[in-house]
Amino acid sequence: MESIISFIVVFGALVFFHELGHLLLAKRAGILCREFAIGFGPKVFSVKKKETVYTVRLLPLGGFVRMAGEDPEMIELKRGQIVGLLLDGDGRVEKIIVNHKDDYPNARIIEVEDADLEHGMYVTGYVDGERLERFAIKEPAFFVADRQEIQIAPYHRQFAAKTLGQRTMTILAGPLANFVLALVVFILIGLLQGYPVDKPVIGELTPDGAARAAGLKQGDEVVAINGERVDTWTEIVNTIRSHPQETLQFQIRRDGKDMTVAVTPEAKTIQGETIGLIGVYQPMEKSVFGSVKQGLTETYYWTREIVAGLGQLITGQFHLDMLSGPVGIAVSTGKVAESGIYYLMKWGAILSINLGIINLLPLPALDGGRLLFFAIEAVRGKPVDRQKEGMVHFIGFALLMLLMLVVTWNDIQKFFL
Repeated sequence: MESIISFIVVFGALVFFHELGHLLLAKRAGILCREFAIGFGPKVFSVKKKETVYTVRLLPLGGFVRMAGEDPEMIELKRGQIVGLLLDGDGRVEKIIVNHKDDYPNARIIEVEDADLEHGMYVTGYVDGERLERFAIKEPAFFVADRQEIQIAPYHRQFAAKTLGQRTMTILAGPLANFVLALVVFILIGLLQGYPVDKPVIGELTPDGAARAAGLKQGDEVVAINGERVDTWTEIVNTIRSHPQETLQFQIRRDGKDMTVAVTPEAKTIQGETIGLIGVYQPMEKSVFGSVKQGLTETYYWTREIVAGLGQLITGQFHLDMLSGPVGIAVSTGKVAESGIYYLMKWGAILSINLGIINLLPLPALDGGRLLFFAIEAVRGKPVDRQKEGMVHFIGFALLMLLMLVVTWNDIQKFFL
């Protein structure tokens, strides 16, 4: 249960910030965002704020921002259709009532002759079956069907109406938000826990290590080992690792006083190699500037490592059965959570970078796939046919779901069978 909760919290946060990136840039571009959802499937919770419905759905495996115009608008009026119109004080349409018109006794009943809900923003119809009138539609206005209100999206509020640059930034904002989230988390870890520094200073000691038994203390500055000067933590580690079960004379400076401490590293065999260990962690420091620098370094390092891993997958050096899906990530998240909050935060940051990179891949149904179509549009000077693009994304999504099933089955066999 702890593993499941940890996974939901971590993955939910990653999805939330990814979709928040899309939402903020879409709203900035003036796009009508109908829904901001975390998860898929049936709604568990929903609340409407201004134009957008914010929902939490049952399956915590992703999320989405439903933007007007991304899919064909389902709102339409046909000639001869009987509808009710709610008008404001200036005679402009505020709501178009499709059914259950008895719920609105003040509605003006008309037989539709013509309507344009995107460009002209009007509806004409026969009142009392005789008089033809034209009604302007105000902004915002709503289409009411089965007692559910759907905001009418004029063309200028739709995704497709925006410039190529605005659409590109709206889609790109999701993956970028994941990189920003990772950077912020790494900076927070540095501010709260500290960040490792390559200085010749003894860090935290393990309870049963050789260093504690010999009398070393956290904060001791190591001047030399066996008479050889050391200037970095890396030099200390290399010296200890290369002298298992050999007594080393540590010349240290403690509280301004110099002293010598004899330490015998314990021998431990790792992957066939015997090395020395004394039970000391790398020294840590805390500062705003250092935390920001460490955050940038960590973000760059893990970005490079994940990209390299994807390169190995493409070249066949990394096999498909080595991938993990939601089940594998949930199990790993639970194990990391047992190690403490800072390890969980770091794990979440790494997953956030991974999510950002995966979404940038030029594959159908991913953000990168949509950006690829935008690049084609920039070269051609006109957008790709929406139906053809939609079919490509649909096929890509189906293949992606198939891959997810395969990876999930591998995870189940690996961890539970």
